[in-house]
Amino acid sequence: MPRRNSFAWNAVIKGLVDAGRFSEALERYWDMVSDGSVAADHFTYPPVLKACAALGAVEQGRMVRENIETEIAPGNVAPNVFVQCGLVDMFAKCGSLGEARSVFESMGVRDLAAWTAMIGGTVHGGDWFEVINLFNRMRSEGFMPDSAIFATVIPACGRVKELKTGMALQGCAVRCGVSDDICVCNALVDMYCKCASLDMAASLFWSIDYKDVVSWSTIIAGHSLNGMYHSSVNLFTEMLSSGVKPNSTTMATILPSLSELKLFRYGKEIHCFSVRNGLDHSEFLVSALIDFYSKQGLIGEAEILFEFTPKKDLVIWNSMVAGYAVNEESDSALHALKAMQKLRLRPDHVTIVSVLPLYNQHSMLLQGKELHAYAIRHNITSVCSVSNALIDMYCKCGCLEIASKIFLMMTEHNTVTYNTLISSFGKHGHDDQAFVLFDQMKRDGIFPDKVTFVALLSCCSHAGLIDKGLHLYNSMLQDYKISPDKEHYSCIVDLYSRSGKLDDAWSFIANLREVPEIDVLGCLLSACREHNRMDIAELAAERIFEQNPSDPGYHILLSNIYATRECWDVVQCD
Repeated sequence: MPRRNSFAWNAVIKGLVDAGRFSEALERYWDMVSDGSVAADHFTYPPVLKACAALGAVEQGRMVRENIETEIAPGNVAPNVFVQCGLVDMFAKCGSLGEARSVFESMGVRDLAAWTAMIGGTVHGGDWFEVINLFNRMRSEGFMPDSAIFATVIPACGRVKELKTGMALQGCAVRCGVSDDICVCNALVDMYCKCASLDMAASLFWSIDYKDVVSWSTIIAGHSLNGMYHSSVNLFTEMLSSGVKPNSTTMATILPSLSELKLFRYGKEIHCFSVRNGLDHSEFLVSALIDFYSKQGLIGEAEILFEFTPKKDLVIWNSMVAGYAVNEESDSALHALKAMQKLRLRPDHVTIVSVLPLYNQHSMLLQGKELHAYAIRHNITSVCSVSNALIDMYCKCGCLEIASKIFLMMTEHNTVTYNTLISSFGKHGHDDQAFVLFDQMKRDGIFPDKVTFVALLSCCSHAGLIDKGLHLYNSMLQDYKISPDKEHYSCIVDLYSRSGKLDDAWSFIANLREVPEIDVLGCLLSACREHNRMDIAELAAERIFEQNPSDPGYHILLSNIYATRECWDVVQCD
């Protein structure tokens, strides 16, 4: 073309963006700028900014913003809301939420698209509380949210466990007439699953008339997330029976359940199905497969998959590093971490959380501190999971003061934060501080879980606080409706046994509705040797041998108890 007008330039740029050829689109834009014969307009900038967002090219995005502001400055051109929305979306997707907010707040007129861009960008940045704040602000300014907004905001409630807010949003969606939209329904199912309200999630899921692959993937993932692995697998089977074809997300979603159930063969079949159907190019699925093989102890298979993956993003590298860490291959994990950095991939909070457990020994404390310094420099310590991992590392290295300082500096605490510190205080004999933390946990509105009560009951056991331990156990049952596990039973038996109240311990076991596991009975049997109670030892041993008559460990323990009483004829017989 001897002469190119703005329509020609814009058509080429938009065509390249629509085809996913983002780098070429940006090259054409800069050719247009350097040509100088035609000025970019409000049809040029949205696709250009979309290309910057897709490539994460924030520096080029900033240069484009300068060009836009240069045109607006003289006052000849008014700011265009579509261009400003493009800027907000681009900065947010590039992780520059501050600049996105700057553009958003400078907009004289904000339409629903502007709010959608800002909220969507904030979701992309992971600031879930801010997502909800923006939604409330949008409503207060008189904007009626559409299905896209609801589908964006509702999952944020799940991320921060804001069940009441999520339910309120569902009511709002009903009033706005979009509650039957499949995207909104799927978002609600996801929210209820993440808030551990599986009954609500399942009820909503089965009420959907036309369930798509996202619906099925979401409910399958929800059951897996809540530890209901068999149900997750059953749902996957039912999905196949219904004729809905799984995609790469579905495949990645079912793998954790197969891993937990040790169904290695089925995991291999998922891998083969993915290869046959061309789904193995998904970075998300490759990452899930690496996790699957690593957790099965098959680190060699994980390495092969990693090596043959042509395009390795940060998620895939993180999975490989985590795989080495899970298999306690410290040298390989650190080597992979260095190799990743050589490729200019910056370790993120997932990387840090994966690597920190390798330093949970006092001899590795210096390396752990170096990683802590890295996290501070890159502002990663603000992520709750990173601070939790740091607290855990310092506690296991015996540095409780440093762990406590990290706790005080955290802006957000969750159940894991409190569980880690409470357990560590208990193990180091600081039971008073453990109970103070538990009181603070309740004041902060954070609900304790099974792990919390195991830690608290252990504290009571080691400190000989029978009444307090029993009070906590009853509170767990009545106030928090938590079903006890063998760990809780063992703690109560240990609580009685350490104080010599073996009759109470046996009475507790005898009154359990379910058959006590061997570990619980074994705890009492060990106490019988210490307190020389042959009568209860025989009762406990009888229960143990009913479940596992060939266990040599408990036979030896019982023999030792008889030997202590000098019942040599029984020892020889046993």
